[in-house]
Amino acid sequence: MPTRTLKMPTRTMNKAPTVRLPPKSNFELLLVRGSQVAMIFVGIIATVFALHAGEFILTPIGLGIVIGLMLGPIATRLERFNVPSALSAAIVVLLFILSVCLFAMLVASPLSFWLQRLPQIWAQLATQLSDLKGPLETFKSMRDQLRQVTGGEGLSVSVDEGTGVETMATLAPAVIARVLLFFASLYFFVATRYQTRTAILRVCFNRRLRWRVAHIFRDVEQLVSQYLLSITVINVAEGLTVGIGLYLLGVPSAPLWGALAIVTNFVPFVGPLVMVAILFAVGLTEFDTLGMSLLPVILYLGVNTVEGQFVTPYVIGKTMTLNPFVVLLALAFWIWLWGAVGGFIAIPALLVGYAIIRNVLPGVNWGVDELDRRYSR
Repeated sequence: MPTRTLKMPTRTMNKAPTVRLPPKSNFELLLVRGSQVAMIFVGIIATVFALHAGEFILTPIGLGIVIGLMLGPIATRLERFNVPSALSAAIVVLLFILSVCLFAMLVASPLSFWLQRLPQIWAQLATQLSDLKGPLETFKSMRDQLRQVTGGEGLSVSVDEGTGVETMATLAPAVIARVLLFFASLYFFVATRYQTRTAILRVCFNRRLRWRVAHIFRDVEQLVSQYLLSITVINVAEGLTVGIGLYLLGVPSAPLWGALAIVTNFVPFVGPLVMVAILFAVGLTEFDTLGMSLLPVILYLGVNTVEGQFVTPYVIGKTMTLNPFVVLLALAFWIWLWGAVGGFIAIPALLVGYAIIRNVLPGVNWGVDELDRRYSR
């Protein structure tokens, strides 16, 4: 019996005609690029304004995150011995409080002594600087001539009357609130750092995006913690060296100046300048001649130069030393934005920005390859 084959009707699908848009002119491309740049610029301005407006809340939180990144490796080591994350975070906070209290106890007595001597120090400085009376008179005459030309009347300063008790009563609640917010941020950041990372990674549905965000977290923790811990050890060694050297020179309260050298060295450029000014004033009040007065400054500058040129590049790596101009811009921006706290977190914030940009633009060499090689070992 012959087989019968059924032929299915074939349907041809008519493709929609391809519509080709005319190429954009150079002016249209310029408008598109300009709008993109304008949006980025407006976003940056809005971010800066938000950071400035939220200074009261954001400064203790930012400081707590930076300290948490620095002390995070300690909590990680404790958690390797099956210590709960909440307990390890509490231990880290207690260690930080004990360190601050110990530092305050070391500098409290000599600091109160020098604060009581401030009027005497000012009188001695005025006597020592009497040789500069001639140049100062010249500047004064130039200022008077400039006022006559511009018609300026000078600046008038008005001081509101008020007692120190009233000022402390006004500032105390704000200070206490910031301190509590700082410790709360430090504790919860260290205790929930893994949960926070996991929650952010779950939001990234794209596998490639998830991979990049994970690398950003890794680089931020490694860069900031390695930098801060290394700089802390270096600053402590420098402070001890400066304190011992000042003690051998016969400068009173040498431990106080060594402790100040530790703190000020966390802020590049600005901190050493402040330390030079303090030691110069101390030298003028304690020594009779100008040459002897410069000895504390020369000692500090010598130790700081050795630290900056040899010790820090050897410990951190020569390529880890960021561009000085970029560091200066970061310091100026964060000090203008958040004051002293901004000066402390300027370099960690720069490292966080570097970690983000390096993973967003992986093909760009940002000059921190030495640290990568150390981490990859």
